[in-house]
Amino acid sequence: MQKMNPYKIDIGAVYSHRPSQHNTVKLGAFQAQEKELVFDIDMTDYDDVRRCCSSADICSKCWTLMTMAIRIIDRALKEDFGFKHRLWVYSGRRGVHCWVCDESVRKLSSAVRSGIVEYLSLVKGGQDVKKKVHLSEKLHPFVRKSINIIRKYFEEYALVGQDILENKENWDKILALVPETPIHEELQRGFQRLHSSPQRWEYLRKVISTPQNMKNDKCGPWLEWEIMVHYCFPRLDINVSKGINHLLKSPFSVHPKTGRISVPIDFQKVDQFNPFTVPTISAICRELDVVSTNEKDKEEHEAESEIKHRVRDYKKTSLAPYVKVFEQFLENLDKSRKGELLKKSDLQKDF
Repeated sequence: MQKMNPYKIDIGAVYSHRPSQHNTVKLGAFQAQEKELVFDIDMTDYDDVRRCCSSADICSKCWTLMTMAIRIIDRALKEDFGFKHRLWVYSGRRGVHCWVCDESVRKLSSAVRSGIVEYLSLVKGGQDVKKKVHLSEKLHPFVRKSINIIRKYFEEYALVGQDILENKENWDKILALVPETPIHEELQRGFQRLHSSPQRWEYLRKVISTPQNMKNDKCGPWLEWEIMVHYCFPRLDINVSKGINHLLKSPFSVHPKTGRISVPIDFQKVDQFNPFTVPTISAICRELDVVSTNEKDKEEHEAESEIKHRVRDYKKTSLAPYVKVFEQFLENLDKSRKGELLKKSDLQKDF
């Protein structure tokens, strides 16, 4: 690794032959055999619904979108699909990656991967499509549970942080998601009388739930849900997930633009994760320099007879807690693999 000194490390599939031999084997014999199921969520895909930042920029306000995405996707992978080994990783700049590493998952075909990512996608359509979410009164359990997660963050994130109903320019974007019915005009008039996003949102909820409007087949509680999903639901890069040949940046890579390390995220502390406190390569170099200086001073004062316990360098830096998360993930993966091997040997009566 030191000899090659790569500036970036991408991880792809396990192939039928060594990649260096791909030109020496028969045509069509060089095949991708297995790969983790991966998800890539990038903040730039939310540019039409976030007001604080755009493009590659992020801040603490819009990072809540990533927190919601992690919670929604992780719950579905665990409860709806039964996947056990899920590692969430900060990309180093403006997004997150998820690696699903169960043995059965690694062998899934592209068609099955496409089915999974399709199941997890609710916001559909390009920049020209205004209404990207279509729901009905009868919600699929996945959609209902996702909305329940969004609801916990919605007021603080969308109504206060993003202030999505602050002025006419912004509430017109929301009214564009509401069918052209008398309710449309009623909301426009009501919004002009009120003074804040939380007040206008409460008014919208009240209007769409009146008995008179509930009789209208174009109006119902799903209008509220559609707006919440449109503004807060995860936006996945489908091609990254369905392609077995697709490459994804390795955990612990250094992002070339920010210098931040692509660190694993502790799911138990996902709400506390702050991308701006993630270690940078320059900060780690400084920490190691300080450690090296301190250790030299210490060695000079210690007696030679004392036993010295070598502590790995990374454990002396701010990278240590992130490595611990990764090691715990690998430990659980290894236990699972050994358990599967024991099951197979028992079934084969291989004592």
